Amino acid sequence: MFITNTLSLSCITCMQQGEEGGNKDHESHGKIRLNGFVPEKLYGGTGGDLWDDGMYHGVREITVTYGQCIDSIRVVYDIDDKLVNAHRHGGDGGDDTDQITLDYPNEFLVSVSGHYSEAPNGDAVVIWSLKFESNRRTFGPFGHEQGELFTFTVEDGDQIVGMKGRSGWYIDAIGFHISHAPKRKLFRKVKEGLKKAYDILVKITNPLQIFQCTCL
Repeated sequence: MFITNTLSLSCITCMQQGEEGGNKDHESHGKIRLNGFVPEKLYGGTGGDLWDDGMYHGVREITVTYGQCIDSIRVVYDIDDKLVNAHRHGGDGGDDTDQITLDYPNEFLVSVSGHYSEAPNGDAVVIWSLKFESNRRTFGPFGHEQGELFTFTVEDGDQIVGMKGRSGWYIDAIGFHISHAPKRKLFRKVKEGLKKAYDILVKITNPLQIFQCTCL
């Protein structure tokens, strides 16, 4: 079951441009690209309340609590090498808790898969299992692999940089934000290079600093 959010006017325009340009849609493991546009999806049920952590530079940690199904999830993100703790989503149940720590920025999240089915009480469809894959390792599965399988995998050079979904007593549905990793890494290297060049220029143009360096 896919839950597709209402598209904005700009998104509809992108889709129309893709059709006019003759570009074909293609789907790969749950991810759709259309002329560079990635439609937003949620995997799972329609119960609970909507939540959205937003987009960051990358994922640092993921904490999953589960019993029969996935009870809650909390993600720690990265912005400019600073930790950002998102809210915990889901209920207070669950017998087991596991924490995933990525070796960011060298390791980043590229795929999430899992299962969804009716909740143990039968009231709604919820996420029963989750498995996370980085560019280096696989974590999980956590929970019970029961129900319908879903898999979300980014294309080469992309990474998952944010999560969203629905939750109440459990994690009812889950979705993802993505970004292109190499461009961000290149920008960071250029930024660091410019800063070093600026520091050298300051030392050269500041007589006091030159004098201090000579004394040392």
